[in-house]
Amino acid sequence: MATVSRGIRAPIIRQGDDIVRITVDSVLEAAKNDGFTLHDRDVIAVTEAVVARADGNYARVDDIAADVKAKLGPHIGVVFPILSRNRFSICLKGIARGAKKVTVLLSYPSDEVGNHLVDPEVLEDKGVNPWADVITAEEFYALCGGECRHPFTGVDYIDFYKTLIEAEGAEAEIIFSNRPEVILEHTGDVLCCDTHTRTRTQSRIKKHGGKNVLTLCDILNESVNGSGCCPDYGLLGSNKATEELVKLFPRNAREVAYGIQGLVYERTGVRVEAMVYGDGAFKDPVGKIWELADPVVSPGYTDGLRGLPNELKLKFLADNDYAGLSGEALADKIRERIREKDRDLKGSMLSEGTTPRMLTDLIGSLCDLTSGSGDKGTPIVLVQDYFVNYAG
Repeated sequence: MATVSRGIRAPIIRQGDDIVRITVDSVLEAAKNDGFTLHDRDVIAVTEAVVARADGNYARVDDIAADVKAKLGPHIGVVFPILSRNRFSICLKGIARGAKKVTVLLSYPSDEVGNHLVDPEVLEDKGVNPWADVITAEEFYALCGGECRHPFTGVDYIDFYKTLIEAEGAEAEIIFSNRPEVILEHTGDVLCCDTHTRTRTQSRIKKHGGKNVLTLCDILNESVNGSGCCPDYGLLGSNKATEELVKLFPRNAREVAYGIQGLVYERTGVRVEAMVYGDGAFKDPVGKIWELADPVVSPGYTDGLRGLPNELKLKFLADNDYAGLSGEALADKIRERIREKDRDLKGSMLSEGTTPRMLTDLIGSLCDLTSGSGDKGTPIVLVQDYFVNYAG
């Protein structure tokens, strides 16, 4: 008995669909067709994209513009956005539509999630200090040899964001610095657009005199003109749906997780865990891109998925405590130690090298890798026997 991660096919989800029923129906049908059974503490996970779609959690670019206009002045400083046509371009479109001028402050040599604008060695060769120097768009192009294209997408994000802002009738200015407070030299109305460092960025700008400093969590955290919203994360975790529509991060993820758990128990008597997952938390070693552009891996999950793993490092035991044993004698001793392990191994050498990450981050990353982001058609993932260890 060992961990299995299984992608589950589901119908195409539309607004208004019962995502809890569809998820449970799909898992139980797969179990029947493929000949497997559910066990207590198996994990049923469903991607945030279909949860938000079923809930109809959408907003228009005009809704973003209206909220921005109500909360910020006509000249908006956009600080540390990620470089993304899918993630941020639709947000920037709404911001620009609600402003007269937008000054975009980009971090360099890469954005927060690892999209590189320029090779760090180029900066070293040119004598640029990214922690001190403020660079204009023209100077940045000169550093890059006149062209600045993303190595994977081929997009020139400097030109792309500038053109997008101007297409909405606003004046565009793009500068580069890793000191967020630099934006105050241009405007006092600031929108921090980074995801995981947003609180620190906001704090630094305020410490340097910023008064009206918001984050993307503050835009569409409430409904505007009947739009969808996300009370916890606002525009963070949103995705482009159409040229005029954005799909927001789900606002009902916890309810969906508990709904799945309850319906499976009602139909089978098995007590599964359930979660809603988004981007996995891992970094590509070649492209250097950190996958996690969502504010969290899982916005909602059942209580059995709280906390961190509490595991022994088997190779540590084999190489140290039981170096003289092998075969079944070694296996029996290790099983015995697992059964007798402390409830909290934090700080113990016996757990050194195990992964100190939240269970939801680990399982959500596994689910994201299983389902992919393309045309597999498996927005539901069943993870079986994740909590079963070597001792059985």
